[in-house]
Amino acid sequence: MGNTSSVRERLVATGYPTTFAAFAETLQGVLKATWQRDSFDHLVNNAGHGDMASIAETTEAQFDALVNVHFKGVFFLTQALLPLLADGGRIVNLSTGLTRFASPGFAAYAAAKGAVEVLSLYLAKELGSRGIAVNTVAPGAIETDFLGGAVRDMPDLNKVFAEMTALGRVGVPDDIGPMIASLLGEQNRWVNAQRIEVSGGQAI
Repeated sequence: MGNTSSVRERLVATGYPTTFAAFAETLQGVLKATWQRDSFDHLVNNAGHGDMASIAETTEAQFDALVNVHFKGVFFLTQALLPLLADGGRIVNLSTGLTRFASPGFAAYAAAKGAVEVLSLYLAKELGSRGIAVNTVAPGAIETDFLGGAVRDMPDLNKVFAEMTALGRVGVPDDIGPMIASLLGEQNRWVNAQRIEVSGGQAI
């Protein structure tokens, strides 16, 4: 995989944000020092935040913040880490049920996640020669800190989403983790370039 400086220098030379270059450098050092490896096997792109606004009211700052985290960050962090991702590895990108159905206030967020879904297809195509499978997991409403914990902490909102879901409740993080874990394992090695919604049957 080359030495640590070569990874950093190559990334900086191509105009990477210094945070991604530094992260790749740090990761390579940790891999060598802790696991005596030059590569890692699994990348799960799960960073995110929510910001509700109608299309008419969405500001450029809101739009840029959503796209930077949910799409640009996924694109360039993944690119930065490709030299360290092992052949035969796995990438799972997180999307949302809101790319399948429309809910007012989430246009910019859902559009950024739609871009991630398309990116996953292209990653699967371009990385196939290395045996790397790439899939997208799209959760429905989940009790997390998203939107300040609104689904988790506001009973009325929780009830609205529960009534939209065939299984009669909103999800919890432990509903999503097993799907991601299964896509990283050998038992699903032939699943590639798929969008898998894990929502309990929301909005069907």
